[in-house]
Parts: sequence; structure tokens; C-alpha cells
Amino acid sequence: MTQTIFITGASSGIGNATAHYFHDKGWNVVATMRDLEQAGDLAALPKVQVARLDVTEGSSITTAVEAAYARFGRIDVLLNNAGYGAYGPLEAFDMDGIRRQFDTNVIGLLEVTKAILPQMRAQGKGVIVNISSIGGRMTFPLGSLYHGTKFAVEGLSEALHYELEPLGIRIKIVEPGMIATDFSGRSFDFRQTPELTAYQSVVDKLFAVLGSPQMAATASPPSVVSETIWAAVTDGTSRLRYTAGADAAAYMSARSAQDDATFIGGIKTQFGLAG
Repeated sequence: MTQTIFITGASSGIGNATAHYFHDKGWNVVATMRDLEQAGDLAALPKVQVARLDVTEGSSITTAVEAAYARFGRIDVLLNNAGYGAYGPLEAFDMDGIRRQFDTNVIGLLEVTKAILPQMRAQGKGVIVNISSIGGRMTFPLGSLYHGTKFAVEGLSEALHYELEPLGIRIKIVEPGMIATDFSGRSFDFRQTPELTAYQSVVDKLFAVLGSPQMAATASPPSVVSETIWAAVTDGTSRLRYTAGADAAAYMSARSAQDDATFIGGIKTQFGLAG
């Protein structure tokens, strides 16, 4: 029986690369996205169903899931990939901006998961892959909102692991490092206001590091994450966490080996904030 993967945020980056990867492996793919005009060649591929889904709109989630069942009969893997990064001083965000970040990265993930769980429970098996980040285990300056959501994804995924494993449903957390995607473009919501001059020095240092050739050189292609997702889905184990990218492995190794003062001190030095 051909297996089916349901992917959110499939118009670009990791989601798009993974849709192609699983299609090339012979899977059925439900590639969902907010704007169907961004589907590109996915719309023409056999065994690929392109569907509109905005994780902040419950009705679009229901419609996309029902359409997937109608065409393929089942969903074997859910890839919760849709998300974006809100960065900047907390004071620069109004409450609408704060809620949008959590509604997209956390509440939306939970709502899509809830929509698919009953069928996975009924069939007695399934895999749910949640895209977190090394930013769910450590932080960079000015990322209180983004990192807050990714720490939440880590916690809710670990807790779900306990309740779903006895039902035959495996939870997997994939933690990419710096990936060469559109994250710094349309998927990056940076805010700073002119009157918040007290934060400008930190803002300047953040962009100096993130925009440096050294940082760009550490970025892995999205295919690295797709390969990691494939391994997580197909390894048949109850392993929970998977890093993706050489920089992710290095950061996580340092985080586990060092105490808070040492590791955070290293991040401060990297961003010119030590002293």
C-alpha cells in the first residue's frame, strides 16, 4: 500500500523540498500552503495533491484534511512544518504580532495535529513529525517570541510522545540549524521602532552576525532536513529528537556539554554582547 504524507507549509523551503523528496520515493503527498499560486511544479506531479491550508484558519485545516482522505484514504505521516520567525525587541511587538507568532507556530500545529489524530488512532499507527529548531533548545538575542514558540513545540511534542506511543503513533522532533531557505525573507518578521533606541546596539550586532559570510557558510540546503525527516519517519524506532545540519549538531553538543553560564557566555561573545 502506498503511504501518504501530509505537509504544511509546502510552498517553499523545507516543506517544498520534503514534498519532492517523498514524491520521488513513491509516496502520495498532500502539499498544503496558504497560497496555491506558490505551488510551482508540485501541482503537476503525479501522486501529489496540492491544497490550500492556513494553520490559523480552522476551516481550511478541516477542508484540506477531508480532501486528503477523499483522495488517498489515509494519512500515514503528518509533517507540521508551517511557521515563521518573529524577531526583535519584545517592546516592538503589539499583542496582535505576539499572538500571530504563537497562533502560527504553536496553536496552528496543535490544531492540524488534532484534525489528523482521530484517523491515525483508528488505524493504530502513524508518525507525526514536528519541525522545531535548534532554537527550541537554545536562543539567540532578540528572539523571545520565535524561541518561545519553538521551546513550546519541544515540550508539547515530548509530552505527546507519552500519550500517543501506546496507540502506535510516533512523535518525532526535527531540529534544523541554519538552513538556506526563505526564513530570512518572507518567513522572517523583524520589528524595531525608532523610539526604542536602547535596543539598537543589540539589533545591529544581531544583523552583523546573521548577515555575515561566516554564518551563511554554515547554512545547509533544505535537502539536509528532508533527508533527516525521511530517516525519522522510516527508522522504525521511538527516537524522539533529530538534529539536521552540521551547525545544529555542533550547537547541541555544546549545549549538552556546558552549563548555562558557559554556553550563554559563548553566545554573547558570538554576538558581541560579552562584557
